[in-house]
Amino acid sequence: MEHEDKVVVVTGGAHGIGKCIAEAFRKDGAAVAVVDVREGSHFVGDISKKEVLETFAHDVVSRYGKVDVIVNNALPLMKGLDECTWEEFQYALAVGVTAPFYLVKLLAPNLSQGASIVNISSSRYRMSQPQTESYTAAKGGIAALTHALAVTLRGKARVNAISPGWIDTDFKAYDGPDAAQQPAGRVGHPMDIANMVLYLCSDKAGFITGENICIDGGMTRQMIYHGEHGWTLAE
Repeated sequence: MEHEDKVVVVTGGAHGIGKCIAEAFRKDGAAVAVVDVREGSHFVGDISKKEVLETFAHDVVSRYGKVDVIVNNALPLMKGLDECTWEEFQYALAVGVTAPFYLVKLLAPNLSQGASIVNISSSRYRMSQPQTESYTAAKGGIAALTHALAVTLRGKARVNAISPGWIDTDFKAYDGPDAAQQPAGRVGHPMDIANMVLYLCSDKAGFITGENICIDGGMTRQMIYHGEHGWTLAE
């Protein structure tokens, strides 16, 4: 129960990776405050809106008086050059970059000494598929925000990022090429990310800050060339 009595804030914590992270902290004895656009018993709101973040932060401080962990996990919109509008691109950046910055700013006066912040980026911040510009830009932004905050909050809080690869949040069974193409031999699970979040927020990771840890089964380390090792490009 390494996180017993800690107060943990998770954005986008009602589904997928965020829900898994929130549940893992609860099992480890923490009090968890979730904000999500999905309906539920948590704080419901759209974190692209300034007033939602302010109300949520006020609610957390009023209830708990301190914050030990912030996990910025909420998912930005994914649209590309052909279809993404100005408004949609701005929304993706608001959810993926502006909201994490502003939430940390709002909660900074109430961070416990030795607090930890984990930003969920993506392996897409370093590699791309076509028509993913809004999501990729947001994930690249939060990756850069991570080391900036780590320097600003030095001596107060450690700030790290995790960049997941393909994580199965619907608990499907993937085998065949979907699994075999990955050096780890399988698709990722939400607990692969949650386990690292809990580690980064523990005393065991006390010398890690400003880092971005890619958890992708080795996919971003795999060189792919047409005609080699069975890879072919279908034009």
